[in-house]
Amino acid sequence: MHLLIFETDIKSKKKVKSLKPILNEHADILKWSIDLEDIDNVLRIEATNNITENEIIDMVKTRGFYIETLTD
Repeated sequence: MHLLIFETDIKSKKKVKSLKPILNEHADILKWSIDLEDIDNVLRIEATNNITENEIIDMVKTRGFYIETLTD
């Protein structure tokens, strides 16, 4: 299991709701959350080692959102 952290432009509960189906239904995503209070609207994902950062980025981008790996 690993933790993936991304910066996004997801700024409302309605936008979070639009991502629920793809993130909840993916077998390799164990837990996820979006911090709407954070300036970077951080998406945190606990996932198995079977999914890559690029796969998650592609999934979120297909919904029309900006997403980028958040570095220290």
